[in-house]
Amino acid sequence: MIELSDSDRLLSIAARALSRRDAELLLAGCWQKTRSQLLVSGGEPVPAEIAARFEDLCRQRAAGVPVAYLLGRREFWSMEFAVSPAVLVPRPETELLVERILATVTATSATVVDLGTGSGAVAIALATERPNWRVTGTDASPEALAIARENGTRLAGGRVEWVLGDWYQPLAGRRFDGIASNPPYIAVHDPALDADGLRHEPRGALTPGGDGSSALVTLINEAPRHLNPGGWLALEHGATQGMSLRSQLVARGFTHVTSHRDLAGHERVTEAKAP
Repeated sequence: MIELSDSDRLLSIAARALSRRDAELLLAGCWQKTRSQLLVSGGEPVPAEIAARFEDLCRQRAAGVPVAYLLGRREFWSMEFAVSPAVLVPRPETELLVERILATVTATSATVVDLGTGSGAVAIALATERPNWRVTGTDASPEALAIARENGTRLAGGRVEWVLGDWYQPLAGRRFDGIASNPPYIAVHDPALDADGLRHEPRGALTPGGDGSSALVTLINEAPRHLNPGGWLALEHGATQGMSLRSQLVARGFTHVTSHRDLAGHERVTEAKAP
C-alpha cells in the first residue's frame, strides 16, 4: 500500500517500482495537473481519493500496462490523442512517417491515405499540416476506427474520412497521391512482443504472423493500383527490413526508393515513387 502523504513522498514511494517519470505522469493525470504543475507544487497534500487512484495505476503500470492506456491519452505531433487498448500507442518514431509524406507529396491539393490508421495519429497529423489535402484513414478494427474518429473530430475538425476495412479492400477504384502505413511488422516469435508495454497492445497491430513481412508485402504489391502516376508510398518497418523492402519496391517498378533512419539510427521508413 502507498501511504497517504504529500506529493513528494508519494512519488518517492512509487519510484521504487516505477520510473520517476512514469510516477510523475500518473500522479499528474490522477490529479488533473500537468507534469510541470505537479513538479512545482512538491509537498502539496494529496487528497485521499487521488492517492487511492494513483496507487491503483501504479500497480497496473508495474504489471506492464503502458502509461498511455492508464491515462487514456498520448502526445503525438504536438497533439494529445485519445488511446485505448484497441489501438497501438503512437510512438515518436512514427513521426518520421508523417515527415516523409509531407516532404514527398508536394501538391497543395492532394489525396492521401493512411492504411491501418489505429488512433488516427498519422492521418490527423497530415490533415492538420495540409488543410487542403483530402486525407483518408482506414482500419480493419471498428474499435480502432471509433478512436480515430473521436480524435479526428477533436483535433482535425472532422476533415479526415474514416473507412472500415482491411488495407486496400475498402478502396476499390480509388487512387491517391500518397499512401502511408505503419503496419504490423514484428515476427510472431520475436520476444519483444512479450516485453513491458507491448504485451498489452493489440497483437494484430504488432505482428501479422510468420516473419512479420506479410502486411508489408501486401502493401507494396497492391500499391500501384491505388497510386496516381508519380504518387508516393511510405512504409514504417522494422530496423532490419529496409533492404528487403527496397528490393521488393524496385522489382514492383517503383523509383526513388529510399530508406530513412530514425533518431536511434535505425532504418525506420522506406519511401518510393510510382512510375
